[in-house]
Amino acid sequence: MNIVLQPGQHYEGGEPGDSPSPPGRVKQEGVDTTHGAILYLEDITVSFDGFKALNKLNLDISVGELRCIIGPNGAGKTTMMDVITGKTRPGSGTAWFGQTIDLTRMTEYDIAHAGIGRKFQRPTVFEQHTVFENLELAMKTNKRVRPTLFFRLSSEQKGKIDEILKLIRLRGEETRLAGLLSHGQKQWLEIGMLLMQEPQLLLLDEPVAGMSDAETARTAELLNELRGKHSIVVVEHDMAFVTEIAQGDKVTVLHEGSVLAEGSMQQVQADERVIEVYLGR
Repeated sequence: MNIVLQPGQHYEGGEPGDSPSPPGRVKQEGVDTTHGAILYLEDITVSFDGFKALNKLNLDISVGELRCIIGPNGAGKTTMMDVITGKTRPGSGTAWFGQTIDLTRMTEYDIAHAGIGRKFQRPTVFEQHTVFENLELAMKTNKRVRPTLFFRLSSEQKGKIDEILKLIRLRGEETRLAGLLSHGQKQWLEIGMLLMQEPQLLLLDEPVAGMSDAETARTAELLNELRGKHSIVVVEHDMAFVTEIAQGDKVTVLHEGSVLAEGSMQQVQADERVIEVYLGR
Protein backbone atom coordinates (compact mmCIF):
# COMPACT_ATOMS: atom_id res chain seq x y z
CA MET A 1 0.00 0.00 0.00
CA ASN A 2 1.10 3.55 -0.63
CA ILE A 3 1.75 5.73 2.41
CA VAL A 4 2.15 9.50 2.42
CA LEU A 5 3.30 12.07 4.94
CA GLN A 6 0.98 14.03 7.18
CA PRO A 7 1.59 17.79 7.38
CA GLY A 8 4.34 18.38 9.91
CA GLN A 9 5.91 14.93 9.55
CA HIS A 10 9.54 14.62 8.47
CA TYR A 11 10.44 12.53 5.46
CA GLU A 12 13.77 10.79 5.81
CA GLY A 13 13.19 7.67 3.71
CA GLY A 14 13.58 3.99 4.59
CA GLU A 15 12.41 1.92 7.51
CA PRO A 16 13.22 2.12 11.22
CA GLY A 17 16.75 0.86 11.79
CA ASP A 18 17.95 1.74 8.31
CA SER A 19 21.22 3.60 7.89
CA PRO A 20 21.01 7.40 7.64
CA SER A 21 19.51 8.74 4.43
CA PRO A 22 22.02 9.50 1.67
CA PRO A 23 22.43 13.02 0.31
CA GLY A 24 19.42 13.95 -1.79
CA ARG A 25 16.82 12.55 0.59
CA VAL A 26 16.08 15.85 2.20
CA LYS A 27 14.34 15.93 5.56
CA GLN A 28 11.44 18.34 5.07
CA GLU A 29 7.91 19.29 5.97
CA GLY A 30 5.80 17.61 3.32
CA VAL A 31 6.45 18.43 -0.33
CA ASP A 32 7.81 21.85 -1.24
CA THR A 33 5.81 23.14 -4.20
CA THR A 34 6.49 26.84 -3.70
CA HIS A 35 7.48 27.21 -7.36
CA GLY A 36 4.16 25.74 -8.51
CA ALA A 37 5.48 22.44 -9.90
CA ILE A 38 4.91 19.11 -8.16
CA LEU A 39 6.89 17.01 -10.65
CA TYR A 40 9.83 17.99 -12.81
CA LEU A 41 11.72 15.66 -15.15
CA GLU A 42 14.79 16.98 -16.95
CA ASP A 43 16.80 15.17 -19.64
CA ILE A 44 15.70 11.72 -18.41
CA THR A 45 17.33 8.97 -20.48
CA VAL A 46 16.71 5.24 -20.03
CA SER A 47 18.36 2.62 -22.24
CA PHE A 48 17.64 -1.10 -22.47
CA ASP A 49 20.33 -3.03 -24.37
CA GLY A 50 21.15 0.01 -26.43
CA PHE A 51 17.52 0.97 -27.13
CA LYS A 52 16.57 4.36 -25.69
CA ALA A 53 13.15 3.94 -24.07
CA LEU A 54 13.44 7.54 -22.89
CA ASN A 55 15.62 10.05 -24.71
CA LYS A 56 16.31 13.27 -22.81
CA LEU A 57 12.68 13.50 -21.70
CA ASN A 58 11.59 16.82 -20.20
CA LEU A 59 8.25 17.16 -18.40
CA ASP A 60 6.81 19.30 -15.62
CA ILE A 61 3.46 18.93 -13.86
CA SER A 62 1.88 21.81 -11.95
CA VAL A 63 0.18 21.49 -8.57
CA GLY A 64 -3.46 20.47 -9.06
CA GLU A 65 -3.01 19.84 -12.79
CA LEU A 66 -4.62 16.94 -14.68
CA ARG A 67 -2.15 16.04 -17.43
CA CYS A 68 -2.91 13.48 -20.12
CA ILE A 69 0.01 11.64 -21.72
CA ILE A 70 -0.64 10.04 -25.11
CA GLY A 71 1.48 8.44 -27.80
CA PRO A 72 2.00 5.24 -29.79
CA ASN A 73 3.06 1.96 -28.23
CA GLY A 74 6.76 2.07 -27.43
CA ALA A 75 6.75 5.84 -26.99
CA GLY A 76 8.08 5.55 -23.42
CA LYS A 77 4.91 6.22 -21.42
CA THR A 78 5.22 3.24 -19.08
CA THR A 79 8.98 3.71 -18.67
CA MET A 80 8.34 7.34 -17.69
CA MET A 81 5.96 6.21 -14.95
CA ASP A 82 8.46 3.56 -13.86
CA VAL A 83 11.10 6.26 -13.43
CA ILE A 84 8.75 8.49 -11.42
CA THR A 85 7.87 5.64 -9.05
CA GLY A 86 11.42 4.28 -8.68
CA LYS A 87 10.85 1.02 -10.53
CA THR A 88 13.41 2.00 -13.19
CA ARG A 89 16.58 4.03 -12.65
CA PRO A 90 17.42 6.51 -15.39
CA GLY A 91 20.88 6.38 -16.92
CA SER A 92 20.99 10.17 -16.79
CA GLY A 93 18.79 13.14 -15.99
CA THR A 94 16.94 14.34 -12.90
CA ALA A 95 13.44 13.75 -11.50
CA TRP A 96 12.16 15.97 -8.71
CA PHE A 97 9.02 15.68 -6.59
CA GLY A 98 8.50 19.23 -5.47
CA GLN A 99 11.63 21.33 -5.06
CA THR A 100 13.74 19.05 -2.89
CA ILE A 101 12.83 15.34 -3.24
CA ASP A 102 15.15 13.63 -5.73
CA LEU A 103 13.21 10.62 -7.01
CA THR A 104 16.22 9.11 -8.78
CA ARG A 105 17.88 8.36 -5.42
CA MET A 106 14.89 6.77 -3.70
CA THR A 107 13.33 3.32 -3.44
CA GLU A 108 9.81 2.53 -4.66
CA TYR A 109 8.67 2.35 -1.03
CA ASP A 110 10.16 5.73 -0.18
CA ILE A 111 8.55 7.35 -3.22
CA ALA A 112 5.15 5.95 -2.30
CA HIS A 113 5.76 7.11 1.27
CA ALA A 114 6.51 10.62 0.02
CA GLY A 115 3.12 10.97 -1.66
CA ILE A 116 3.04 9.46 -5.15
CA GLY A 117 0.32 6.89 -5.82
CA ARG A 118 0.26 4.72 -8.96
CA LYS A 119 -2.55 2.72 -10.47
CA PHE A 120 -1.58 0.12 -13.05
CA GLN A 121 -3.75 -0.81 -16.03
CA ARG A 122 -5.08 -4.03 -14.47
CA PRO A 123 -6.91 -3.46 -11.19
CA THR A 124 -5.35 -5.03 -8.09
CA VAL A 125 -7.86 -5.26 -5.26
CA PHE A 126 -8.36 -7.77 -2.42
CA GLU A 127 -11.04 -9.87 -4.12
CA GLN A 128 -11.93 -11.93 -1.03
CA HIS A 129 -12.61 -8.80 1.02
CA THR A 130 -15.56 -6.46 0.80
CA VAL A 131 -15.44 -3.06 -0.83
CA PHE A 132 -15.49 -1.43 2.62
CA GLU A 133 -12.66 -3.67 3.87
CA ASN A 134 -10.52 -2.82 0.84
CA LEU A 135 -10.82 0.88 1.62
CA GLU A 136 -10.21 0.26 5.32
CA LEU A 137 -7.05 -1.75 4.57
CA ALA A 138 -5.77 1.09 2.38
CA MET A 139 -6.29 3.72 5.07
CA LYS A 140 -3.28 5.55 6.48
CA THR A 141 -2.81 3.97 9.89
CA ASN A 142 -0.04 2.54 12.02
CA LYS A 143 0.48 -0.90 10.45
CA ARG A 144 2.53 -2.35 13.31
CA VAL A 145 1.14 -5.52 14.86
CA ARG A 146 -0.13 -4.25 18.23
CA PRO A 147 -1.93 -1.13 16.93
CA THR A 148 -3.45 -3.26 14.15
CA LEU A 149 -4.82 -5.85 16.61
CA PHE A 150 -6.62 -3.20 18.66
CA PHE A 151 -7.55 -0.90 15.79
CA ARG A 152 -11.11 0.44 15.67
CA LEU A 153 -12.39 2.88 13.10
CA SER A 154 -13.24 6.32 14.45
CA SER A 155 -16.32 8.18 13.28
CA GLU A 156 -14.03 10.46 11.29
CA GLN A 157 -12.43 7.50 9.53
CA LYS A 158 -15.82 5.96 8.78
CA GLY A 159 -16.86 9.31 7.36
CA LYS A 160 -13.76 9.34 5.15
CA ILE A 161 -14.59 5.89 3.76
CA ASP A 162 -18.19 6.96 3.12
CA GLU A 163 -16.94 10.04 1.30
CA ILE A 164 -14.69 7.92 -0.93
CA LEU A 165 -17.48 5.40 -1.56
CA LYS A 166 -19.68 8.20 -2.85
CA LEU A 167 -16.89 9.65 -4.96
CA ILE A 168 -16.02 6.32 -6.65
CA ARG A 169 -19.68 5.45 -7.30
CA LEU A 170 -19.70 2.44 -4.96
CA ARG A 171 -21.92 3.64 -2.13
CA GLY A 172 -24.40 0.83 -1.54
CA GLU A 173 -21.81 -1.79 -2.53
CA GLU A 174 -19.91 -1.64 0.77
CA THR A 175 -20.59 -5.25 1.78
CA ARG A 176 -20.05 -6.75 -1.65
CA LEU A 177 -16.93 -8.84 -2.23
CA ALA A 178 -14.50 -6.97 -4.46
CA GLY A 179 -14.12 -10.06 -6.63
CA LEU A 180 -17.78 -9.80 -7.63
CA LEU A 181 -17.49 -6.25 -8.94
CA SER A 182 -17.46 -5.45 -12.64
CA HIS A 183 -14.13 -4.55 -14.26
CA GLY A 184 -14.98 -0.86 -14.15
CA GLN A 185 -16.04 -1.01 -10.50
CA LYS A 186 -12.74 -2.70 -9.59
CA GLN A 187 -10.90 0.14 -11.32
CA TRP A 188 -12.88 2.69 -9.29
CA LEU A 189 -12.23 0.77 -6.08
CA GLU A 190 -8.49 0.78 -6.71
CA ILE A 191 -8.60 4.54 -7.35
CA GLY A 192 -10.51 4.84 -4.06
CA MET A 193 -7.82 2.81 -2.28
CA LEU A 194 -5.19 5.22 -3.58
CA LEU A 195 -7.29 8.19 -2.47
CA MET A 196 -7.48 6.75 1.06
CA GLN A 197 -3.72 7.36 1.18
CA GLU A 198 -4.23 11.05 0.29
CA PRO A 199 -1.44 11.15 -2.31
CA GLN A 200 -0.37 14.49 -3.71
CA LEU A 201 0.35 13.01 -7.14
CA LEU A 202 -1.73 10.27 -8.80
CA LEU A 203 -0.40 8.28 -11.76
CA LEU A 204 -3.12 6.42 -13.67
CA ASP A 205 -2.17 3.97 -16.41
CA GLU A 206 -4.99 3.48 -18.96
CA PRO A 207 -7.76 3.78 -16.35
CA VAL A 208 -10.61 3.08 -18.82
CA ALA A 209 -9.07 0.13 -20.69
CA GLY A 210 -11.70 -2.62 -20.96
CA MET A 211 -14.53 -0.47 -19.63
CA SER A 212 -18.00 -0.16 -21.11
CA ASP A 213 -19.05 3.20 -22.57
CA ALA A 214 -21.12 3.94 -19.45
CA GLU A 215 -18.22 3.08 -17.13
CA THR A 216 -15.86 5.21 -19.21
CA ALA A 217 -18.22 8.19 -18.93
CA ARG A 218 -18.48 7.76 -15.17
CA THR A 219 -14.68 7.52 -14.86
CA ALA A 220 -14.39 10.82 -16.74
CA GLU A 221 -16.81 12.34 -14.22
CA LEU A 222 -14.72 10.96 -11.35
CA LEU A 223 -11.45 12.40 -12.63
CA ASN A 224 -13.06 15.74 -13.35
CA GLU A 225 -14.23 15.81 -9.71
CA LEU A 226 -10.65 15.12 -8.56
CA ARG A 227 -9.29 17.93 -10.74
CA GLY A 228 -7.52 20.52 -8.59
CA LYS A 229 -7.71 18.38 -5.44
CA HIS A 230 -4.82 16.19 -6.55
CA SER A 231 -2.17 16.48 -9.24
CA ILE A 232 -2.98 13.73 -11.75
CA VAL A 233 -1.10 12.18 -14.67
CA VAL A 234 -3.23 9.98 -16.95
CA VAL A 235 -1.67 7.74 -19.61
CA GLU A 236 -4.41 6.76 -22.04
CA HIS A 237 -5.13 5.63 -25.63
CA ASP A 238 -8.86 6.41 -25.68
CA MET A 239 -8.92 9.78 -27.44
CA ALA A 240 -12.60 10.43 -26.72
CA PHE A 241 -11.89 9.94 -23.01
CA VAL A 242 -8.81 12.18 -23.15
CA THR A 243 -10.86 14.90 -24.86
CA GLU A 244 -13.47 14.62 -22.09
CA ILE A 245 -11.01 15.06 -19.23
CA ALA A 246 -8.40 17.36 -20.82
CA GLN A 247 -10.77 20.37 -20.75
CA GLY A 248 -8.18 22.91 -21.85
CA ASP A 249 -5.35 21.45 -19.78
CA LYS A 250 -2.12 20.44 -21.47
CA VAL A 251 -1.86 17.14 -23.32
CA THR A 252 1.64 15.72 -23.82
CA VAL A 253 2.46 13.48 -26.79
CA LEU A 254 5.43 11.16 -26.41
CA HIS A 255 7.26 9.60 -29.34
CA GLU A 256 10.52 7.64 -29.31
CA GLY A 257 11.14 8.50 -25.68
CA SER A 258 10.77 12.26 -25.78
CA VAL A 259 8.09 14.93 -26.05
CA LEU A 260 6.85 15.28 -29.62
CA ALA A 261 4.17 17.89 -28.95
CA GLU A 262 2.42 19.57 -26.05
CA GLY A 263 -0.60 21.82 -25.78
CA SER A 264 -4.38 21.68 -25.64
CA MET A 265 -6.12 18.62 -27.09
CA GLN A 266 -7.19 20.71 -30.08
CA GLN A 267 -3.60 21.83 -30.68
CA VAL A 268 -2.06 18.36 -30.56
CA GLN A 269 -4.84 16.90 -32.73
CA ALA A 270 -4.02 19.49 -35.39
CA ASP A 271 -0.25 18.96 -35.17
CA GLU A 272 1.00 17.34 -38.39
CA ARG A 273 3.72 15.42 -36.52
CA VAL A 274 1.17 13.89 -34.13
CA ILE A 275 -1.16 13.01 -36.99
CA GLU A 276 1.72 11.33 -38.79
CA VAL A 277 3.05 9.17 -35.96
CA TYR A 278 -0.03 8.53 -33.86
CA LEU A 279 -3.50 9.81 -34.71
CA GLY A 280 -3.51 9.10 -38.44
CA ARG A 281 -5.59 10.89 -41.05
